[in-house]
Amino acid sequence: MSNDLHGVRIEFAEVMTGYVSAEATIFTDGYEDGEKAGHKLALHVTVRIADLDAFLHTPDHAGTLTGHVDCALLGGICPVQSGTFRLMPNTADRDRKVMYYQVYCTTPQGEAVTFVGEKQVQHNAPLDMWHDTTTLFVNVFRGHVDPAKPALADLWVTGIISLGLGDFMQVLRGLRATDAKGNTSLKGLIAFGEFFAGKLWDVYGPHLPPALNQPHRRYAKFTTEGVTGAAISMHPFSTADGLGLTLTRFRRASSDDVVLVIHGLTNSTDMFIMPEHRNLVQHLLDEGFGDVWTLDWRGSNRFPYNLVRSSYNFDDVALFDHPAAISELRRHIGPNRRLHVIAHCVGSITIAMAVFARTVQGITSMVLNSVSLTPHVPAWSEIKLRFGPWVSDYLLGVEYFNPSWRRQPAWSIGKIIAMAADLVHGECDSPECHMLSFMWGSGRPAVFNHANIAPETHERLGDLFGGTAVHYYRHVFKMVRSGHTAVKYDPGNPRYAALPDDYLKNAADIKTPIFFVQGQDNHVFADSNIRCHERLEKLVPGRHKLHVFAGYGHQDVFMGKNVAVDIFPHIVGFLREHAHA
Repeated sequence: MSNDLHGVRIEFAEVMTGYVSAEATIFTDGYEDGEKAGHKLALHVTVRIADLDAFLHTPDHAGTLTGHVDCALLGGICPVQSGTFRLMPNTADRDRKVMYYQVYCTTPQGEAVTFVGEKQVQHNAPLDMWHDTTTLFVNVFRGHVDPAKPALADLWVTGIISLGLGDFMQVLRGLRATDAKGNTSLKGLIAFGEFFAGKLWDVYGPHLPPALNQPHRRYAKFTTEGVTGAAISMHPFSTADGLGLTLTRFRRASSDDVVLVIHGLTNSTDMFIMPEHRNLVQHLLDEGFGDVWTLDWRGSNRFPYNLVRSSYNFDDVALFDHPAAISELRRHIGPNRRLHVIAHCVGSITIAMAVFARTVQGITSMVLNSVSLTPHVPAWSEIKLRFGPWVSDYLLGVEYFNPSWRRQPAWSIGKIIAMAADLVHGECDSPECHMLSFMWGSGRPAVFNHANIAPETHERLGDLFGGTAVHYYRHVFKMVRSGHTAVKYDPGNPRYAALPDDYLKNAADIKTPIFFVQGQDNHVFADSNIRCHERLEKLVPGRHKLHVFAGYGHQDVFMGKNVAVDIFPHIVGFLREHAHA
């Protein structure tokens, strides 16, 4: 450590203002709703770094915060009791830093609150450095909670605040560096400025693509070793349109409440039985649900159906896959046992379509993650959905997109696409992760938050995700362009005559209660489930529930390393509410 900087004190003040909402559960909605209602929030803080030398040489790069939060929704001015500031420490993403603000406050009414804000410093778009370094995404939780476990906390308000140009100039004018004697330290100012500029260069400077590594396969592909204490049996069946699919049964004991779990597109049963952490199937068995089934529908990477240029759409799954699966399952469990469904992503969309079209009946309750009957996607994703299928089918002639293309020997169009994805994704060294962000959503990464994913999971993304043809994308795009509503892809096709043109047409008549869940940082289907819950709440108030998990994205709600603590208790609680319905 440099003795010249030991004891040098850095201090500056910031005022950030914006809008928040107590009804919204994601940042952009909180800002928009708060702006309409005039619900402002202002953060007035002074940042103090007591020893610049220690600050520069410790990974957290931490200081303290004093000041107050001013927000009418919180009752007025909330003085800071204690606060922590971290200036761009490294994160789970190699090219992402955060400016982190966390304070414990008390409202004028005496209620304890925890304010957590992050500036997301990551080069996602041209000329985005100003926005990234001045925009604070805010959650305020009830009580003095552990901010490292946001999914367990009780969210009160959320939104976005920012630092204007004038406020930024005030920060610069007020920046002070003083030595132990209280004198201005020019060396301290220079060292602090060099540190700040160096961190920005790490993010916004040019990067070479990561070297291709060869991960060691720790777990066999399609392994069932993640589930113990259950008899495991496979139950193949056929659909009316001629595909062979599979149900897998994990049975520990006879149960009046049977659970069926359904994966997303290009996933499989494997996402629910992962051995590297306590998985959903194991958790359900241990919580007393002794008869758990998983469905591998035509979108599963255990089948070859995705690896040709097919014309399958979501209507096929709702009309053929789910009814055949439920029929086969009922053949084994009988007609009277309560059946609960937990579904993810496209599995969630299609089982909801089946239930609302009444091709499937007798479902006691459903837990649907990320998206269901009202697909919303980020703007960049909508562009990909609009043009990607045409480019793929008619310009490139690609049969399907494969997240493992980068590791294939020899050259191909697919490998070139994967190398291009590597060039624009410097957040990690996994080409599969880069391709998944290219195939799905908008973000770096798009399908999960790296901090939630175990290293073993990150290494085997090529086993957990498979390839897919792009025709399914066309159906998503049609739904997005049809008022964000699940609609039939080809209304004039007699193949789908049994299905409604609009799957929400008779929504008020569907009695099955639904628990809509999603991550607050969902970069694949944005706030789709929040919107679906809002629409159904207007039709049938109180029938359905919603929960948004702070700190989670799209896929990590089921595949994250801490989901057994953060996520699964909420799911089990909902199932138990309806276990004796």
